[in-house]
Amino acid sequence: MKIIEEYIDYLAGVKRYSPRTQDVYRRGIENFVKSSGAEDDDSLIASLKPVMIRNWEVDMLDPDKGDALGPRTVNLNLSVLSSFCKYLMAKDLILNNPVSQVKRPKVSKRLPVFYRKDAMGSYLESTKMYADGSVLELYPDALPLCQRKNRQVADVYGHVLRRMIVSMLYSTGIRRAELISLNISDVDFSRGVIRVTGKGDKMREIPLVSTIIEEISLYLKTVELMVKSGRRPEEPLLITPSGRRLYPELVDKAVKTELGTVEDIKGRKSPHALRHTLATELLEEGSDLNSIKELLGHASLAATQVYTHNSIAQLKKVYETAHPRAKNGGNNGD
Repeated sequence: MKIIEEYIDYLAGVKRYSPRTQDVYRRGIENFVKSSGAEDDDSLIASLKPVMIRNWEVDMLDPDKGDALGPRTVNLNLSVLSSFCKYLMAKDLILNNPVSQVKRPKVSKRLPVFYRKDAMGSYLESTKMYADGSVLELYPDALPLCQRKNRQVADVYGHVLRRMIVSMLYSTGIRRAELISLNISDVDFSRGVIRVTGKGDKMREIPLVSTIIEEISLYLKTVELMVKSGRRPEEPLLITPSGRRLYPELVDKAVKTELGTVEDIKGRKSPHALRHTLATELLEEGSDLNSIKELLGHASLAATQVYTHNSIAQLKKVYETAHPRAKNGGNNGD
């Protein structure tokens, strides 16, 4: 439908949303279109009534359906439709936002997944040979992967790349999309910072500790040795064995593969969990929320405050395992 395409163009050109986010919005609106039975722009606009949206919501939540959605996903779809309605209001195509009249399903609060500092320390220690330049000593005369079929060299570069992905995510707290978009020129070695383009094309600088600066430098040397020599500043910072920019699935698989080898890291293993891990560690070390907010590129402090829940949960755990009264059930005793 023309109105949907115009809205997606607006998200891309004005709101500067990423292609992935545009796809989420498109699928959400098309989900409603399918439910409403609308066939053109006029019938779509006519179907934007509270009763139709409520029926759509109930249908998405229907437990008897094999593809029923959870409350969180339903809320996301309603938010997408609400944003679309606001766009139509700005175009004077509808008078008010019908989504605002629909009661949304309750969503239980979900604490961010994060890994303990000692578990991450174990991972970094066990993989340090792929970050300290040892590879450069083992393969001083290695030809680029594109010029030779050497499975051993390819496997070694795979280890180096996966370790670099985890190190960058854990050390900087950047998002997956932000990692993928990094270019060589975004790293300022002299100042010890990295320039990151976040949501809405907002630029921020993140300080780099000396260890990650050294690891990035050694990684770039490894790339020139094993993958592609003579790289330019505008080229991607991290690249695949074929010399291309990373993509979401590769990053996800790298994190899952690397952290899957650590016994103390349980549950979901994802790039976002590494972001949560850094934020939680900073909070526990005494960093203020505003500083963490700026580091993570959050638009509001509310998005950062969720990490205080993890800190409180950890404090409670320490209390229950170490406090004398907690250990004997809260009773005074000898």
